Amino acid sequence: MKLIITLIAFVYAFSSYAQTKPAYVIYNSKGKKVSYKKMLKTISEKDIVLFGESHDNAISHWLELEITKDLDEKNDLVLGAEMYEADNQTQINQYIKGEIDYKALDTLARLWSNDKTDYLPLLDFAKEQKLDFIATNIPRRFASMVYKGGFEVLDSLSVEEKSWMAPLPMQFDPNLPRYQNILAMMGDHGSPQLVMAQATKDATMAYFILNNWSIGQQFIHYNGSYHSDYYEGILWYLNQANPTLNYGTISTVSQADISTLEDEYIGKADFIICVDEDMTTTY
Repeated sequence: MKLIITLIAFVYAFSSYAQTKPAYVIYNSKGKKVSYKKMLKTISEKDIVLFGESHDNAISHWLELEITKDLDEKNDLVLGAEMYEADNQTQINQYIKGEIDYKALDTLARLWSNDKTDYLPLLDFAKEQKLDFIATNIPRRFASMVYKGGFEVLDSLSVEEKSWMAPLPMQFDPNLPRYQNILAMMGDHGSPQLVMAQATKDATMAYFILNNWSIGQQFIHYNGSYHSDYYEGILWYLNQANPTLNYGTISTVSQADISTLEDEYIGKADFIICVDEDMTTTY
């Protein structure tokens, strides 16, 4: 009996300790702590959700999958991601349909180095549930061309190549705060063309999100948080094209102390996932 009581006491003590050392805390846009259940309820009512991840953050990737699973129980989902480029849509479709295996996908498509650990679980979930998964990003070689020569270099592309990006001419506002911030961060290495290259990604992702969303569906999009933070980037383009839809945003940040959201992150998204900075990274 004493052993049982001791074990119960140990489990209780360990549980209490674990509860005081969470790996992450969810905040709303005003910096108030909210539960996972509250966040899920709110975003389940959105037409389009932009999940802004930190690319190497294990909690980001885990929550992307968990949120997607939970939303799939409520809504008719379409998934999409920055990490897959539009000219690889055929290969993504083939994998989802079981026509090729992952080894073939890795050979035929341009996958990120962390794809197998971080994004394959999302692809596999789409495969299991027979969900569409959209490759939303502009081919990186075209973004690189814009970085070197501006938007006008895209005019020389073929009709097929232009089908892998937002229609030309792309709308562009270089004075958006997030684009201006890029220039400030880059210092002497910044250029108008650098911001244009960023805009081609944001515009293209927004274009393919809207083109693959239908009334009654919910589109969940996974992207680096910078592409949707502070309601700019992709969301700016979505609002330009269709301001009537109900959009939701999630962002991810890391802090040494996650008990309070730092002021600089207030208003970053509808929900901010604040992760302990000691959390392991995926690469």
